[in-house]
Amino acid sequence: MPKYPDPDMLQGTLDMLILKTVASGPIHGYGIAMRIQQITQDVLRVRQGSLYPALYRLERKRWIDYDWGTSENGRRAKYYRLTKQGRKQLATETENWDRLSTAVNRLLQTT
Repeated sequence: MPKYPDPDMLQGTLDMLILKTVASGPIHGYGIAMRIQQITQDVLRVRQGSLYPALYRLERKRWIDYDWGTSENGRRAKYYRLTKQGRKQLATETENWDRLSTAVNRLLQTT
């Protein structure tokens, strides 16, 4: 049995996971991936090939914005932050996720 969930299974949740991670304060792309991995105790891993296209998509939707800064290793990096629109979207996506996960749990608990 694989240790990590199928990435296709999580595709619809990636935006929500990124928005939630960025909501805690400015963070660069690599930091987003590491924080998700750390908080989920290595259950979820976001690959760069999924992360950066998602970040660009969220920028285009104006749910996140960024400022340039210097990372811990001295490199120039974009530090992402949530916009007002992003906060609203996060609330909507969290509410939808709560409804969906409750429904799935109900189904799984039936005999």
